[in-house]
Amino acid sequence: MNTPLPPAEELALIDRELAQLDARRIYLLGRRDWLLRLPVPPAWAPPGPAAPARETSAPGAQNVLLTLGAVLLSVAALAFTLLSWGSLGIAGRSAVLAAVTAGALAAPAALLRRGLRSTAESVAAVGLLLTVLDAYALYAVGMPDTDGTAYASGAAAVLATVWAAYGAGLRKLRIPLPAAVLAAQFPLPLAALAAQAGPLEIGWALLATAALDAALALRIRVAAVPAAVLGAGALLTGAAESWSAASAGGALTPAGLLLAGAALGTVAARREPRAWAAALAGGLAAVVALGGVARQGLDPAWTVVVHLLVALPLLAVVRVHALPAPVRRGLAWAGAVVTALAALAGCSAVAPTLLARIRVLEEVWAGTTPAADPFWPGAAVPVTLLVGAGAAWWLSRALARPEPAVAAVVLAWAGLFTAPELLGFPPAAVFTAQLAVTGAAGVLALRATVRGTGIAAAGCALAGAANVSLGALDGRMATFAVWGALGACCAAGAAYGPAARPVRSAAAVCAVGYATAVLAAAGAAADLAVVWWALPVLAVPAAVAGLGPRLGGVRVPAEIAAAGSGLLAAALSAGRTGTLALVLALAGVICAGAAVREDRRTPAGWAAGALFVAATWVRLADFGVTAPEAYTLPVTVPALAVGLMRRRRDPGASSWTAYGPGLSATLLPSILAVLGGSPAGTANWLRPLLLGLAALAVTLAGARGRLQAPLVLGGAALAAVALHELAPYVVQVAGALPRWVPPALAGLLLLAVGATYEKRLRDARRLRDALGRLR
Repeated sequence: MNTPLPPAEELALIDRELAQLDARRIYLLGRRDWLLRLPVPPAWAPPGPAAPARETSAPGAQNVLLTLGAVLLSVAALAFTLLSWGSLGIAGRSAVLAAVTAGALAAPAALLRRGLRSTAESVAAVGLLLTVLDAYALYAVGMPDTDGTAYASGAAAVLATVWAAYGAGLRKLRIPLPAAVLAAQFPLPLAALAAQAGPLEIGWALLATAALDAALALRIRVAAVPAAVLGAGALLTGAAESWSAASAGGALTPAGLLLAGAALGTVAARREPRAWAAALAGGLAAVVALGGVARQGLDPAWTVVVHLLVALPLLAVVRVHALPAPVRRGLAWAGAVVTALAALAGCSAVAPTLLARIRVLEEVWAGTTPAADPFWPGAAVPVTLLVGAGAAWWLSRALARPEPAVAAVVLAWAGLFTAPELLGFPPAAVFTAQLAVTGAAGVLALRATVRGTGIAAAGCALAGAANVSLGALDGRMATFAVWGALGACCAAGAAYGPAARPVRSAAAVCAVGYATAVLAAAGAAADLAVVWWALPVLAVPAAVAGLGPRLGGVRVPAEIAAAGSGLLAAALSAGRTGTLALVLALAGVICAGAAVREDRRTPAGWAAGALFVAATWVRLADFGVTAPEAYTLPVTVPALAVGLMRRRRDPGASSWTAYGPGLSATLLPSILAVLGGSPAGTANWLRPLLLGLAALAVTLAGARGRLQAPLVLGGAALAAVALHELAPYVVQVAGALPRWVPPALAGLLLLAVGATYEKRLRDARRLRDALGRLR
């Protein structure tokens, strides 16, 4: 709580506050009087007419006007120089053009002193153009017999010098120095053309000009652009000459040009950190130069190998920390580019060899499939791929990055896998070596520690296994030997605990697949009919179901693959109903055996029941039974009785568990019999009638008891019978209607559905929820 001040102190405080308020009021009144005297109306004044919006700034409009003025003056000068010479004598021509040029070049200095920089730039541009016209006038009047190209070379050199001196004298002008750089690009190339020089001499002229530009780029940044363009032109010229050289001596001259360009690029990257691309171009030029000399006298297939070997030292530059970072980066990238191109060339060469084995499928076990015709025969391709793999692996270790290691794995597999066939080994040696390479890739996939290499090795192993498996189909013994060995290796890989689970799962799936393929091939080798191949194939699901818990973490993928083998067995036996019924029954036995385990009881049990029922139906169809109800009703009645007893003991039991099997046993075969019989209006009217009544009764019972299984199964059976009986009449009505009626009805239906779309969605949700609440 604040203590009140004594009256004297409080009075003094009030006087001080009032004095401050008076002083503030006097200041504000003076400020208000000053603002009222300003020409701009105050904020509270009534608004006047709005000023139109300005779509361009004053400097922008000024630059446009100055540019247009300079262009018009330039056009006038050109017209005067080229078209109006005849009206003046020699002295008059020279005097007029010299006076105008001198005035145009001298005016910018005065304009700059007055602060008119943009105007000075425009006038200076006109003056520089006039100097070009002076040079042309001098040639046309004083030296008409001189070679035009040689004169242009000398004029360009003089103009570049004059413009550079002019820009150095008037540093505030931005046009003269870039114009001087542009003019400096022409003297040496034009001089070479005037001397009728060859491609190499022109390349040297371009390279010398590029070197001059690179030196100028340290002070005039715009010179970097022509330096890059002319330098690239010089290097491309040297590369073309190197590739067309027919001997080592002929390749030395372009090699000198390329090495000089490489030195220029390296120096440029050393002086300018942002120019590391110059070092990259220099590294590539050095590889082409040295490779062009070294490849002379060798087989063309070894050209890629030579250039790859030359490029390897560039990769080692990443460890030479004495060099500047831009130089190391550019040279290392050059080595990486050459290595990548060599790897692509090698992979493109082995692709036909790998794809050639598809021709085996044209005639299996014929033993006459011709070998592939390789694009690069001999050891050149494997050496290229293996050297590239070694370089990529070293680069991965040097940079501590996984990407080069992945490339190394792929290249090493491609080189080792195709080497036996490219070197012309016998078929047995080829298969043996390729199986060894595939196994090595699989081991690497299981034990890889570098991120990404395991997946790459697994992919290579799968590709190698598929390729060898195709090739083995050329002979019976090769098929069993190769497929058996691959299956055993996959099984061993699946059992290798420390490996990553995806790799082990893939190995387990491959093991099941190879076991299935070997058993099917055994059936074919025994000259059995295709339908009987299914019986040995069923041994694979039986084995997987028997191993069960021993499979550990790969049990699920192995069981999925085994299910695929079971489907294959069913497909193989589909050509004969008796064999199909046997296969389905045996598959049901396998599923029933698997259902003994607690963790597989529900899915395997349902699958076993479905297979047994399917086997029964197929057997009945094989016996020519046309009244399946005689066989299904004796099963349905006790099944429904058992379900009713269970529901009484366990009211929470699902209706699908209690009544689903019994109802399905009769309804599904009867529906199939109806759909396969004659349509309505024939003598076969009793079964659809009785089935419809039974389905209606089941549906009503399900609705009354709020049971999902009777409601769904009975409703589906009733709908199927109704559609079957009404189908002929619908077809007749549709045939009697005009052709425009069905599209019109469809359009009206779509409009109605679209108009009530939201309501239909709500109704569908209510139906779904209602079914979900049923038991």
